[in-house]
Amino acid sequence: MRVLLSGGGTAGSVVPLIALAKKIKEEKTESEFLFIGTRKAWPEKQLIKNQGIYFSSIHSGKLRRYFDWRNFFDLFLIFIGFFQSIFLIKKFKPDISISAGGFVSVPVNFAAFVLKVPILIHQQDIVPGLANRLIAPFAKKITVTFEKSLNDFPKNKTILTGNPIRLEILQGDKDRAIKEFNLEKDLSTVLIFGGGTGSKKINEMILKIVPDLIKFCQIIHLTGKNKILNQLSLNRYHQYEFLSEKMADAYAIADLVVSRAGMGTLTELSFWAKPSILIPIPDSHQEKNANYFRKNKAAVVLNQKSLTPEILLENIKKILENSDLKNDLSKNISQIINKNAIENIIKEIEKIV
Repeated sequence: MRVLLSGGGTAGSVVPLIALAKKIKEEKTESEFLFIGTRKAWPEKQLIKNQGIYFSSIHSGKLRRYFDWRNFFDLFLIFIGFFQSIFLIKKFKPDISISAGGFVSVPVNFAAFVLKVPILIHQQDIVPGLANRLIAPFAKKITVTFEKSLNDFPKNKTILTGNPIRLEILQGDKDRAIKEFNLEKDLSTVLIFGGGTGSKKINEMILKIVPDLIKFCQIIHLTGKNKILNQLSLNRYHQYEFLSEKMADAYAIADLVVSRAGMGTLTELSFWAKPSILIPIPDSHQEKNANYFRKNKAAVVLNQKSLTPEILLENIKKILENSDLKNDLSKNISQIINKNAIENIIKEIEKIV
């Protein structure tokens, strides 16, 4: 089977595609994959390069739902990306095109439809992305993470599956993490990251409260590429730009996670049953994701616009010191997402192919 994958702009739309590709490869070892992403393809290219998946990039404009003069220029880029996709698809000859959002998937799947390649799209977030809305009329099947999303697409081709996750992210080991990150065995660990590209706002707040945090916990802080902060000479504070293979161990050792609210991250937190503080990107789909978790008492959600370093410090301390709250958050987040997503989606792929 030859599978075309597309997405990007952030790692969030890439991770479920990698998970699906690995499972397909296990079951059908002769399968081949082509991933089409953005020209500025980081961190998705970083994630893909070790997966045995060929990566190619195209031009693609960003799809904005508001007036912006750049929309006119970006329409031209989408037009170019469409013809680049035509060329790549004709050369690769895929049996199916799969995407999970990201603006680059629009020209790719328009080209796939023109060339009569069947399309499957996956909707991760609570709120449908514009890219998926545009592609949906041309898709054979639409899979969704949450039951609420069944009402956002045509009922005759939409199915509830859950959200795919990379199985290796669940292979973390606490003892190995203690050695790899030079941690203290009997001290609470907080894992902090602001999505695949990092968050300047979260980074700045953490830097201000690190001296207070290390009085009662130790920290693994992922800052994002090229966003390493001023290194602090503190034994309990460990700073990295990005973790790939070691991310599973970071999850394993974490007693609490502070993060953005992208659905890929939320899915990993659900599988790991990690007590979490979510700081969604303001005025974005992440706020809807986070509110869903908050309503189900599956995470503590903080509004970045009103958030101060002191409020963040207070919430971290409150959760770590309250075992009942930690247990409740862990239990609730573990139950919020269907755990059989990969198998469910692969069944739909096999039906289409």
